[in-house]
Amino acid sequence: MKQVSVKDIKIGDNNKLVLIAGPCVIESEAMSLNIAKRIKDISVKLGIPFIFKSSFDKANRMSLGSFRGPGIKKGLEVLNKVKNKVGIPVLSDVHCVREVAEAAKVLDIIQIPAFLSRQTDIVLAAAKTGKAVNIKKGQFLAPWDILPIIKKAESTGNKNILITERGVSFGYNNLVTDFRALEIVRNFGYPVIYDATHSIQVPAGKGNCSGGNREFVEGLSRAAVAFGCDGLFLEVHPDPDKALCDGPNMIGLKALEKLLKQVNKIRKVLI
Repeated sequence: MKQVSVKDIKIGDNNKLVLIAGPCVIESEAMSLNIAKRIKDISVKLGIPFIFKSSFDKANRMSLGSFRGPGIKKGLEVLNKVKNKVGIPVLSDVHCVREVAEAAKVLDIIQIPAFLSRQTDIVLAAAKTGKAVNIKKGQFLAPWDILPIIKKAESTGNKNILITERGVSFGYNNLVTDFRALEIVRNFGYPVIYDATHSIQVPAGKGNCSGGNREFVEGLSRAAVAFGCDGLFLEVHPDPDKALCDGPNMIGLKALEKLLKQVNKIRKVLI
């Protein structure tokens, strides 16, 4: 397996389980810094490498009235402060080719959203920056369908590629996780991250926005680590029920340490 490097963090190839975590969207600078510091404290305590995740713009919301975030200019300013003040790598998603060059000036990992995972131009643009690229496998894709997308990214010469599994559509408004996908995708040679919080999302479950079943996050996370993923992707918020975006599928900050202790023990048994 290829080892992906993000600053001093090594992902895959029997390295430590990595944590990609943070709120769904940037709600404020103060909140972002606070969450990043608190997650870093937990991750340092447990010896888990941590990459902060939050979106500067959620351009793929169902409703026009959904909260999207501060936008690319202000959002990247916030992420840059998190990166420098907290001392951690940062990840965010891009939604069009014109955002990529600007985002690459700040982000350590550029994320391709699941809904855009087959869009050739945005995959190529992200990979051409030379930054690590996290491709979220679309919920409409079979595990083997990710290989041509990997080939697109590889065609630029960039081999710093992560693939994130986030469940697959199971009829309308429902997602399920087929853990065989982790091994199938991992066999393509790149680290696989498991997105436990989006895997329990209920698309459009609340009519004009998504619902979720966060009570399943812990069990699915344990199962994914036991099955052999290289990292966990968790959306975390101080008060998910009051979050401005994706609250039903985020976990509370207070629940994070317990979960990470559990998966850390599982990971240590495996390696």
